[in-house]
Amino acid sequence: MTSTVRAVTPNVDAGKLLTGAQFADAFRVEIGAAAMNAREACVRMVLNGPRWIDALLRLRNLLVRPFGLKTSGQGAPAPGGMIGLFPVLSETPEQLVAGFDDSHLDFRIVVDVSGDAASRQVTSTTLVRTHNLLGRTYLTLIMPFHKLVVRNMMGRIVEPGR
Repeated sequence: MTSTVRAVTPNVDAGKLLTGAQFADAFRVEIGAAAMNAREACVRMVLNGPRWIDALLRLRNLLVRPFGLKTSGQGAPAPGGMIGLFPVLSETPEQLVAGFDDSHLDFRIVVDVSGDAASRQVTSTTLVRTHNLLGRTYLTLIMPFHKLVVRNMMGRIVEPGR
């Protein structure tokens, strides 16, 4: 099954999930009648990605380390464990919230599964609250990569080997 990943208007309670978020975007993919909960969708998105995403993450970690920013695997234990490098903050079968707070910005990834048994969809929403010039600069620099990476990750929900 090939589905198109499309940008949609974010439809989450940003005030509850990340008070003061200055950035939000969302992408959606139709998964048909596939039975899937939010954790499974997030695992398909995050794990076993293409090498180019892993390479971008390694480059990002090298570039931000001198600024004292968190890199993969850092941070306090998460209540819901980890999915890849993302701490799971809360979870229901329909919604998983992951992310962490750092000195430059805080972010959340919200994965929602909705629809009936015949036509389900998964929506991934990203929320970001910057704290300073470094956070705003970082967000500006990663934005083109963010959109490309999220679209690719969302496509893997339907086609895990993509």
